[in-house]
Amino acid sequence: MDSFSFSYNQILSVTMILFAIIDILGSIPILITLRNKAGHLQSGKASIVALLIMILFLFAGEELLRIIGLDVSSFAIAGSIVIFIIAMEMILGINLFKEEVSESVSIVPLAFPLIAGSGTLTTLLSLKSEYATQNIIVGIAVNMLFVYIVLKNTIRLEKLLGKTGVSILRKAFGIILLAIAVKLFRNNTGL
Repeated sequence: MDSFSFSYNQILSVTMILFAIIDILGSIPILITLRNKAGHLQSGKASIVALLIMILFLFAGEELLRIIGLDVSSFAIAGSIVIFIIAMEMILGINLFKEEVSESVSIVPLAFPLIAGSGTLTTLLSLKSEYATQNIIVGIAVNMLFVYIVLKNTIRLEKLLGKTGVSILRKAFGIILLAIAVKLFRNNTGL
C-alpha cells in the first residue's frame, strides 16, 4: 500500500474516535452555559483555533513532550486518566472540573481545553502510531466541521433534544469515552 494513500476505513475510524473524545454533542449543556454567560459563541474562531492546536500537536507533540522530559506512553496514561474522569462525570452527572468563563470563551475554555483538550491531544499521539498522518488530518477536519455546525446551532439543538435527550447523549458518550480510557491505559501500561 502506498504510504501516502488515503484509507476510508482509517479516516472513518479516526473520525469516530475523535468524535467520541471531543464529544461536542455531550458538551451541549456546557456550550449552552457558556453561551448564556458570554452572550454568544464565536463558532468559526473556536473551530479554527481547535483545528490548529490539534494539527500542531499531531506534528510537534512528541517533540514537545521530549523537550519537557516525557514519553508518549506517560502522556497517554495521564490522558487516559483525564478521559476516565471526564467519562465518569458524564455517566454519573457530577462535575469535578470547574469551567471558568472569561471574555474570550471562544478560545479558552471552548477551543482549548473543551474541544482540543488533553484527552484529544493524547488520543492524537496514540492514533499516530496506528494510522497514517493524512488520514488523521482528514478525521480532524471532519470533526472540526461537525463542531462548527454544532456550535452554530446550539440553540436549535437544545430545543430539539430537550433536557432528556441531552442527558441520554451525555451518558452514551460517557460510556464510549470510558472504554477508550481503559483501552489507552491498557495499551500504554501493558496490563
